[in-house]
Amino acid sequence: MKRNIQFIMQDQINIPALLIERFSTFGLSETQLAIILQIYAAQIKGIDFLTPEEIAQHLTISTEDCTNQMRQLMQKDFLSIEEAQEDSQVMREVYSLEPLWTKLYTMNEQKPAKTENKVGEVFQKFEREFGRPLSPFEIEMINNWIDEDNYDLSLIYAALREAVLMGKINFKYIDRILIEWQKKGIKTSQEAQQTSKSFHTNQQNQTAKKEHPYDKTLYYNWLED
Repeated sequence: MKRNIQFIMQDQINIPALLIERFSTFGLSETQLAIILQIYAAQIKGIDFLTPEEIAQHLTISTEDCTNQMRQLMQKDFLSIEEAQEDSQVMREVYSLEPLWTKLYTMNEQKPAKTENKVGEVFQKFEREFGRPLSPFEIEMINNWIDEDNYDLSLIYAALREAVLMGKINFKYIDRILIEWQKKGIKTSQEAQQTSKSFHTNQQNQTAKKEHPYDKTLYYNWLED
């Protein structure tokens, strides 16, 4: 009996009570909570990265459903994927729950944030334009634009639109546009549109004076500035 008690005690993990009490107020579903707990328990055992298939084996959902739920967790900035370096200098991917803990324990200190619905619309709009689901690193980049760089959502949409007009739908190009606008003190979509319109008009006037009036280089190449 004593041995059984020791085993029971060794098999325990500490789960934050705040997470259990308030997960629904953060917009987390029971399934997403179960996924988080599976990742958390694995990390305590020294397993830093579980595949959606491995997680689904412990739940009552399919691998596909698990993948979709994990993508939503990343979109909502509850879960992230980071790179860690092993002793052999080999880089490997690991899950990080730090975004979740930060939200959980600083919610009373945070300023009123954008609603989850509006943030979710950003990912949906990008996926529509790209014609595919976003990768974890692309989701992380959008979260960084919103949370770290504090770009207004309308400004992000404007940068996406500019990239679409240029036929250069990739995150490096969009990031470069946002950086250039930040350098120029542009903070709203209206300012971005006016700057873009002025530049394009100027480019059209210059092109009309050239020997090749049908030159299609009418837009600003943000990557080559």
